[in-house]
Amino acid sequence: MTTATVKHISGVPDYTICEIAPRRADYCLLIPVINEGARILTELGRAQRAGVDKVCDIILCDGGSTDGSMNPDTLALYGVNTLLTKTGPGKQGAQLRMGIHYALKRGYEGVMTVDGNNKDSIEDVPKFIAKLKEGYDLVQGSRFVKGGHAVNTPKSRYLAVRLIHAPVISLAAHQWFTDTTNAYRAYSRAYLTHPEVKPLRDVFAGYELLAYLSVRATQLGLKACEVPVTRAYPATGATPTKISGFKGNSDLLKILFATLAGKYNP
Repeated sequence: MTTATVKHISGVPDYTICEIAPRRADYCLLIPVINEGARILTELGRAQRAGVDKVCDIILCDGGSTDGSMNPDTLALYGVNTLLTKTGPGKQGAQLRMGIHYALKRGYEGVMTVDGNNKDSIEDVPKFIAKLKEGYDLVQGSRFVKGGHAVNTPKSRYLAVRLIHAPVISLAAHQWFTDTTNAYRAYSRAYLTHPEVKPLRDVFAGYELLAYLSVRATQLGLKACEVPVTRAYPATGATPTKISGFKGNSDLLKILFATLAGKYNP
């Protein structure tokens, strides 16, 4: 294992790098996590059984977990390639900026993202890689297209996505998308490095980056598509999510309409 520290780069939070293995693939999978405990280890186990670690490099983007789940020796057993740990400010958007910065610096041709709470069909990673190889710049995972599966989706979440979020994002993108809050997606290197995209900016602290990258590709004439995936919520118990309560949903709506107004465009 090799370690390094990244500091004082504009638009990138300070972070540390623990490279468990050298780069082995043309594509990487970024998984933002913070205190996901057994959920992330279960997800990584599923990925390993499906051979995901053989077709891409798995990179964990840790926001500062304190639950012991980010032990590099344990992660190595699950096929993780690299652990990035954010030491600077920001939430999910900062974790993704950290991951994107590292991925571009390391030379990957495409970057995929998926949540680390074991809700998504991580076994579907090859679908995203196939579309990137076909020349698509944005590949959005969707549980609502043919072949996709929405399992135990809370009714309020279903209605919000279908009736509010997806229509507004589609309007801004000039292309219809069905599952726009889903962070299971892929971006080409050409998209992330496009001079009119610039994802490495401090304005993307929370969920702004996901919304912005949902619309910017097609606004610039780049190719986008959806692929079917499964998103399964637990049948009982608490719903694993970082968006909850009035404030969380209110902030998401503000980001949504700021995206529609083009406020994040460089």
